[in-house]
Amino acid sequence: MSRYDASTTPRVVVGVSGSLGSVTALRRATALARRLGAELWPVLAWEPPGGDPAAHHGPAADLLVDEWQRLAKQRLASVLEEIFGEDGPGVAMHAAIVRGTPGRALVAAADREDDVLVVGAGRRGLQRAFSGRVTRHCLTHAVCPVFAVPPSPLESDLVSVHRRNAWHLRMDTRDL
Repeated sequence: MSRYDASTTPRVVVGVSGSLGSVTALRRATALARRLGAELWPVLAWEPPGGDPAAHHGPAADLLVDEWQRLAKQRLASVLEEIFGEDGPGVAMHAAIVRGTPGRALVAAADREDDVLVVGAGRRGLQRAFSGRVTRHCLTHAVCPVFAVPPSPLESDLVSVHRRNAWHLRMDTRDL
């Protein structure tokens, strides 16, 4: 049984971290929610630095956890404001922060069979072998359909520019 309201309103749950991939997923999820007449549920997962064991040690552990949660809430609000502005997404939205690893938090949020879970598919090429854990976890454990949104074409261009800058290589700006 769902932890959330068992209403018949469809939900599109999307993982949001602020990365370019999650922003692309958020935009696609918003368009999907509009088409389906669904509610948009952007979810930001957070964990204490060093994991849960680190959060239980020390005299001010509760204060630190409260601060980390406040920062997560602030981060999500900042991303949503940057993407949607003051007008909002144009659909009903229920933003949430969930304490836990991203994959588990997203699967827990999208816990109804009629939900749709939207995640960024990670990076392209060789870097993909070292990323995509969240997407794989969601595809494996979700009880609802999962849409893995490929990276924006802009992302590979930005990675290329960053790489050239890091190696101090010349760049032909006519191709940008």
